[in-house]
Amino acid sequence: MTIKTLILSPLLAFTLTATKAQQTEIKTANDVLQKAIVAMGGKEALANVKTLYTEMSTEMDGRKVLWVVKEMEPNKGAFQIVHNGRIVFENWFDGKDGYEMVRGERKKADPEEFKAKQYKKHIMNELDFIDPNLWTLELLKEEPKVNAEDCYLVKATSAGNEVRHLYYSKKSHLMLREDNISNTEKGKFTSTYFSDFKKFGDLLYYTQSKFGDGEKSQDVKIINLWINQKVTDKDFQK
Repeated sequence: MTIKTLILSPLLAFTLTATKAQQTEIKTANDVLQKAIVAMGGKEALANVKTLYTEMSTEMDGRKVLWVVKEMEPNKGAFQIVHNGRIVFENWFDGKDGYEMVRGERKKADPEEFKAKQYKKHIMNELDFIDPNLWTLELLKEEPKVNAEDCYLVKATSAGNEVRHLYYSKKSHLMLREDNISNTEKGKFTSTYFSDFKKFGDLLYYTQSKFGDGEKSQDVKIINLWINQKVTDKDFQK
């Protein structure tokens, strides 16, 4: 045996062992989610998000509009479509019931539009996904690609029997795609893609998203995001 062989053999064995360890590191769906939480900034950083104010630019019917989303832990939320500085649509969930503004008058919204809210305790979904009282997780055998990236595929089933497929990158451990499979909220897109992740304080968060596939897809870009600012209880009491 040559000196070169003596040197390379331990190195080769170490490399094979390390590779095998990396491949077997993820064994369960919970492992995937825990990796995602770390990649996003850690459990403490995610749990510290008590309110979230997001402004997004997109186009609807050929017109540039602004989507404004306000969220407050555990499950309050408000959504507005703004065109030329004027609110043309808005709805909100006050923690118990959903409402929408129709021709300047408040009206109770279809409960099917907000039914997933009752299974929500955190703004950051990953913290809800790892709560066995809220979601049941299963790591599926398929290993799909999203934008040429290898992904883990997790099936998530809520306590209300809503089913989602979650695609987490094997490289970055961030969610790149989410599919609504069954029993989802009324009006939700079938698929959502996430990209261009950037730091907002301690939080790593997507800034580009695409809703739907093909000709009916809609591209959305986050232009402003405020954590624990600009949101109060009054945003959900109209």
